[in-house]
Amino acid sequence: MPLPVPFSPSAVVSALRAAGCVFAEDEAELILATARTPEETAGMVDRRAVGLPLEQVLGWAEFHGLRVTLEPGVFVPRRRTEFLVDQALAAAPDATVVVDLCCGSGALGAALAAALDGAEVHAADIDPAAVRCAHRNLAAFGGRAHQGDLYDALPAGLRGRVGVLTANVPYVPTAEVALLPAEAREHEPLAALDGGADGLDVLRRVAAGAPGWLAPGGCLLTVIGVRPRA
Repeated sequence: MPLPVPFSPSAVVSALRAAGCVFAEDEAELILATARTPEETAGMVDRRAVGLPLEQVLGWAEFHGLRVTLEPGVFVPRRRTEFLVDQALAAAPDATVVVDLCCGSGALGAALAAALDGAEVHAADIDPAAVRCAHRNLAAFGGRAHQGDLYDALPAGLRGRVGVLTANVPYVPTAEVALLPAEAREHEPLAALDGGADGLDVLRRVAAGAPGWLAPGGCLLTVIGVRPRA
């Protein structure tokens, strides 16, 4: 049911709770703080009520202390992936060249650019909407976003120079994509989720190509899912 205008903050909470939002109060607070007009608030509530991820509704996600711009249909950076940023900084605290493959919104690249003052940062993704977001999120740090398939998207001059290579690859086995929450399954690009028969198709390609791009002592960091043992 559409939210009537005018409305009270409690009506926003009630509408979100009726739609099944477990953290209705917290989500209402974020929506009310982000929307500029009552009409915009109502629209956000309506989009959230039909299942769009909260971050796509707001137009941003919090990641490693940054507010990362998002648009509908772009992969939402997971807070658990902040761990990858910390591991990259621990492994290569003086890295001067960073590449973020399968970048989505560019959250990883932006977080590393913020921490590695003055580093040359490049991000790449096959999805044009993701590249648009990454471009906006990296612009403040002088970073660049490229569209294309993994290493094919990168400038050739980066070969042998990359100190940190991150890749938040799709790692869900194809047969298990249908088991994902509806927010991901219906509102994030399949290419950002489906990792092939065993979930490792893209990771194999990233690992195989990495030696030609990494600098001496450079590191590759990624995230994968692990099935619990029976």
